[in-house]
Amino acid sequence: MKRRSFLRLPAAALAAASGRKKIAALSTTYHVRSHSDNFITRFLEGYWINDRYYPPPCDIVSLYMDQVHPADVGYRLASAYDFPVVKSIEQALTLGGGKLAVDGVLLIAEHGNYPFNDRQQQLYPRYEFFEQVVKVFQKSGRSVPVFSDKHLSWSWTKAKQMYDWSNELHFPLMAGSSVSVTFRRPELDYPLGVEFTDALMVGGGWVSDGGIFHDLETLQCFVERRKGGETGVRAVQHLEGEDVWRAAERGLWSKDLMLAALSRAERPGPGRPEDVKKPVLCLVEYNDGFRGAVLALGGLVNEYLVGLRVKGRREIDSTSCYVPVQNSNNFSMLVHGIVQMFQTGNRPYPMERTLLTTGTLAALMESAYQGHKRLETPHLNIRYIAARESFFAHGRGS
Repeated sequence: MKRRSFLRLPAAALAAASGRKKIAALSTTYHVRSHSDNFITRFLEGYWINDRYYPPPCDIVSLYMDQVHPADVGYRLASAYDFPVVKSIEQALTLGGGKLAVDGVLLIAEHGNYPFNDRQQQLYPRYEFFEQVVKVFQKSGRSVPVFSDKHLSWSWTKAKQMYDWSNELHFPLMAGSSVSVTFRRPELDYPLGVEFTDALMVGGGWVSDGGIFHDLETLQCFVERRKGGETGVRAVQHLEGEDVWRAAERGLWSKDLMLAALSRAERPGPGRPEDVKKPVLCLVEYNDGFRGAVLALGGLVNEYLVGLRVKGRREIDSTSCYVPVQNSNNFSMLVHGIVQMFQTGNRPYPMERTLLTTGTLAALMESAYQGHKRLETPHLNIRYIAARESFFAHGRGS
């Protein structure tokens, strides 16, 4: 084949000729700095982790967009990289041929004009996209790895069904937050089997489900390494206002951990934690008796900070899970993990991490809706062992 003719081939044909993985990209909407941009564009242009550049790892061969943003870049990038923008998820996966014709699926259902329910959950159609993907798998008699951005669904029932489908059809499923795998300043890590006595994650003022999810999964990526492995969540409670500080007085969470976490802030806001107008607290009780918490201090904090106390140690450990606001490079390490799954079928961390945080999040939003009641969660009896090596971006970050 002459080089000039080769370059004129569409993306799908180029991928087949080169042996590279062919990826279908599914997006709610695609504009600059959207999650679609943070993921899909890195697959098109490559990405940086510290000073190392990783060239485009796979080939995007189709794009489905549920909504076209006024500042859309999806159509322009599709034209530049020579792949079609299609009218349905089925077309994206079959490339118009009736059966599955790709090697992986990027499902990025974040951003876009979607309503909130009365529990402050934004109703992104992650489950609805996923269901259509599964239908193509079932019709085709085979399946491929799928990445679904952030928590699986606002609905626990739907999230569990997504997880069950991946097991029933035997395809790797990966999901989760970029914050849980980003750079850590300082680079705090633990071996499996560490004995924590308590843990606190301190975040900012984004306290609808999308924001609290990042906080919960950041907490989980540390506490899942505790002795005995992850045992699941027994109960949760959502609190706000003065009840947050009363809970500290009752010993339900530690101000010492809060201060240790806040010491890692690079961009702290003015004032004291107690001056925050509407603090939010998420208490998480695990089946093994361990307790963790997320504290949201909007106006004082716009970072992701963690404090942990290890049994037998006097000093409290703390770190910042660093998000570079200039270039969203916290997404690069997550893309690196997705590439690993697409190329090998192996996930860098257990899917159960995100399944558990998805269910914990839904229960916390229900607790808030029911007047901040403590809710027991027997359905979150999700046990797993974390990966032997923690998966996160090493170095200072850029």
